[in-house]
Amino acid sequence: MSDSQDILVPDIGDFDNVDVIEVLVTPGDVVDVESPLITLESDKATMDVPSPVAGTVTEVRIAVGDQVTQGTLVARVEAPDPTPETTAAAAAEKAPQSEADSAPAPQPPTPEQVDPVAVVAARPPPSLPPAVESDDESLPHASPAVRRFARELGADLSKISGTGTHGRILTDDVQTFIKSALSQGAAPAQPALGIPAVPEVDFARWGRVETQPLSRIKKISGRHLHRAWLNVPHVTHHDEADITELEDFRKTLKNESAYAEVRITLLGFVIKALASAMKTFPLINASLSPNGENLILKHYFHIGVAVDTENGLVVPVLRDVDTKGILELASELDDLSARARGGKLKPEEMQGGCISISSLGGIGGTAFTPIVNSPEVAILGITRAQIKPRWDGSNFQPRLMLPLDLSYDHRVIDGAEAARVTAFIVSALEDSRRLLL
Repeated sequence: MSDSQDILVPDIGDFDNVDVIEVLVTPGDVVDVESPLITLESDKATMDVPSPVAGTVTEVRIAVGDQVTQGTLVARVEAPDPTPETTAAAAAEKAPQSEADSAPAPQPPTPEQVDPVAVVAARPPPSLPPAVESDDESLPHASPAVRRFARELGADLSKISGTGTHGRILTDDVQTFIKSALSQGAAPAQPALGIPAVPEVDFARWGRVETQPLSRIKKISGRHLHRAWLNVPHVTHHDEADITELEDFRKTLKNESAYAEVRITLLGFVIKALASAMKTFPLINASLSPNGENLILKHYFHIGVAVDTENGLVVPVLRDVDTKGILELASELDDLSARARGGKLKPEEMQGGCISISSLGGIGGTAFTPIVNSPEVAILGITRAQIKPRWDGSNFQPRLMLPLDLSYDHRVIDGAEAARVTAFIVSALEDSRRLLL
């Protein structure tokens, strides 16, 4: 008499609501043991759900697009009635081979009957060496789908004991092996995503050394920058702005007695140009949510400016720069910079920035890649302006060129947007009238 058996989704690890991306059988299909029925896709891998029995598919309860978990009914398979030939073959297979091996071989349990805890306890702690399979006759007994699944997880099939017919390795066996290895603290076969530790080196072997502790500011900023560098996919766009006329205008203001008490620097104009760009391109005035699913668009315009101090860089924040003129920004920046170098900044004065500026103009350089001050998504770098020849259509003219370096989070800003932002800043600096817009 034929026997109809429900085929359920086996233990698929710590996954819930896994998508069905392919249904491989239809009612009436004849399947063998280990024939794949459906294909699942999690956020880490794809896997086939095999049939634990041979027979004819009478009903399929799963469709593409469905989500399943362990125990979900996949299909029903009707096993054929045993024939005298198959019964005799099975009996011959179970016959004792020797006096020492006279006990009948146990039948492999179905996936729902397997106790993973018992399986793990019964096996010695496995290791996960590189998943390299040979092409000789010792190749482990497993279906192509199981082999693919094992490769994706970095499991060595030669180290896995199969619970299927004739020792065939099942998907459940691979999962049990991985779970056991992880519970024993085994190292994964594939390279870990973590950063390898820097080995300790005895530098005193080669000469006299001195150990000096990092300043508190460098310790704090170092951890923050390291976190930002590891989590933010950095890209830097480079450009130049012709600030010849802007610099002439700045010097004019500087020489006028009405502005003698205010130190007007180029940085004030850059801040205004950047504030205008933030209004025009809202993406550079945004932050990415921690889960990476949403953008937080800010409707205020606060700019942090990196200040070089004896103890390291600090970044005071100028607030509401869109509402302030060049003179007010210059005065405020002068005050913040002085208190930063004196260690008198309040914590709240270094918080709430939307974007940052790192200026090396007073030191030198032609270009650099500033690190995005996460959770900000962009930072503008400035190096020293230099006189360069520039073609005016008929002749080369000496022009004062200011290098600009815009580093950005590529998850939020793409290359084209970064180029447009930088070009906008260049235009604003080359024509100071645009700063009034």
